[in-house]
Amino acid sequence: MPDAAPIPAAERQTREALTARQAERLRGLLLAIDGRNPFYTAKLQRAGIAPADLVLPRDLGRLPLTTKAELVADQDAAPPWGTVLTYPVERYTRYNQTSSTTGRPLRWLDTAESWQWMLDCWRAVYCGARVGSDDRILFPFSFGPFLGFWTAFDAGTQLGAHCVPAGGMTSEARLALIDVVRPTVICCTPTYALRLVEVARQVRGAGPPLADSTVRVLIVAGEPGGSIPATREQIERGWGARVIDHHGLTEVGPVSFECWDNPGAVHLNECEYVCEVLDPDTGQPVPAGEPGELVLTNLGRTASPLIRYRTGDLVVLDADRCVCGRTLARLDGGIRARIDDMVHVSGVNVYPTAIEAVLRAVAEVVEYRATIASRGALRAVTVEVELDPSVEQRDAVCRRTEQRLRAALGLTVPVTAVGAGSLPRFEMKARRCVVVP
Repeated sequence: MPDAAPIPAAERQTREALTARQAERLRGLLLAIDGRNPFYTAKLQRAGIAPADLVLPRDLGRLPLTTKAELVADQDAAPPWGTVLTYPVERYTRYNQTSSTTGRPLRWLDTAESWQWMLDCWRAVYCGARVGSDDRILFPFSFGPFLGFWTAFDAGTQLGAHCVPAGGMTSEARLALIDVVRPTVICCTPTYALRLVEVARQVRGAGPPLADSTVRVLIVAGEPGGSIPATREQIERGWGARVIDHHGLTEVGPVSFECWDNPGAVHLNECEYVCEVLDPDTGQPVPAGEPGELVLTNLGRTASPLIRYRTGDLVVLDADRCVCGRTLARLDGGIRARIDDMVHVSGVNVYPTAIEAVLRAVAEVVEYRATIASRGALRAVTVEVELDPSVEQRDAVCRRTEQRLRAALGLTVPVTAVGAGSLPRFEMKARRCVVVP
């Protein structure tokens, strides 16, 4: 086990001091963008709010919520960047875009200063994972326009770690690179961590498994899998390494991180964000322990800020102090689901994460796809699974999986075994739950 890095004092301050500091920085942000950022200047004026008159944090709830639909409409009305930029476009040096899993991608720009703020946020992720200058970090993904890859890489180099890009390579080539450069840390999606385990078993045969590699920790993001116990257990068993979950958004930045001492939840980086959990219908705060929507305000991205941004992420807040010593709030179970991924099936609310939690706990299942389709006036769920080639009693595994799905979901879900390699594989965010109108 690596030695623990000192926890920054800001992450251990009292809740009172943290809230006061958040209020001070939010007030400074609002004053800095008022009259300069066309999007928020108009938005605050429509709400009848003068930033100088606000008393924070008391008046936080007076600030209007921001939605992705607003940002998309803004970019459509003022292409290509929209009006959320605080400074002249010539000052911006970075371009990224969202992964468009829920609609048209958002285009996002950053100045050198706002980019550095995000790299500082990533330092908190690395600290939680006990990653430091002695580590070698492999990044096995294509370096496209998605923010998380680039910020993780740049922050790793500033940390003094040896950072190895592995874009534009096959999974087999990446496995060979792991053998050669001997990384201690991997940054990837949960899906791709499992994919590399699968490919290693296929190409190495009786050779050394990934559990015998030098990798000691995988920092995963992009999907809820890192906090789904069955998925997490599969990754850790396949790699013989620790999983650290993390999440962020291109338009918001790196938000959360899991600490080494207390798995199963992610800390919110409240030093750099104002984080709220609200009822998605009423917009009112929900108490700790109850599910709600995560709403974020980034405090250091002045060049392209978001204020009270509705993320669409379903979370459960844990306000108890963590055993690691951090006073930052945690999200129990990480990101539980995307609110807009919920589908009504025969009167039952079904989330893709609930299906994954069941199927990843079936040891024989290598890959799966769930299809939700209309049957007359109702919807039904069916599941296809690829099973380990060594499985002989395929029908028995399918019937056992059906029983587990019924117990977890309260639904009858037919499970069918399909041929090896017939289901899609993913490097980035996976879409294993398909909704057919």
